[in-house]
Amino acid sequence: MLPKLIRALLPREEPFVRHFIDHANCLIAAARALTAMMEADEAERPARFREVCVIEGQADAIAKETMVRLHRAFMTPFDRSCIHGLITAQDDAVDLVEDVAQRAMLYRITNYCPLMREMAALIETSAALLAEAIPLLTDISRNAERINGLCQRIGRIESDADATLRRALNDLFENPPDAITLLARKEIFELLETVTDRCDDVADLIDGLVLDNV
Repeated sequence: MLPKLIRALLPREEPFVRHFIDHANCLIAAARALTAMMEADEAERPARFREVCVIEGQADAIAKETMVRLHRAFMTPFDRSCIHGLITAQDDAVDLVEDVAQRAMLYRITNYCPLMREMAALIETSAALLAEAIPLLTDISRNAERINGLCQRIGRIESDADATLRRALNDLFENPPDAITLLARKEIFELLETVTDRCDDVADLIDGLVLDNV
């Protein structure tokens, strides 16, 4: 890695933070579309599912464009591995939101219980915090404290999601439905929690950028 002073003086070719912002907006949109799918009646649910899939495709396109620009750039605002890691983690989060929607449709989930909706709301909150933190990367030195605070809040949400998952599984096994429904619901709960894990992974990478560039 070039010394920080040299990196600061050299021209930076690509607006990578703009790509991170656009991708974070996709995560918010995907999370909201997933919530809308859970709240929709049965007739509207396929349309809400397609919306999630369209957003995931948009996020994929942003991630691919970021990788192309990264490959072509002579100078980057952050270490190349950090850019690669961050956009990959962001894309994983959106992919997982689509996975939740796909599995729910595949398993014909028709009743989304309050704990499922609670976990979806936690995903929305994490996505909103990431979308607030990422634009601050344009001036890390000035915004370091605020970025760290936002990332810590995302970490607490991930812990809340862990606790919600434990409650959900406890309820599920205390009053088990038929075996197929039990396995389907268990998988949906676990995927929802995994989305919050990925949001926390993104926050950890942002924290790493702060440490590397302050």
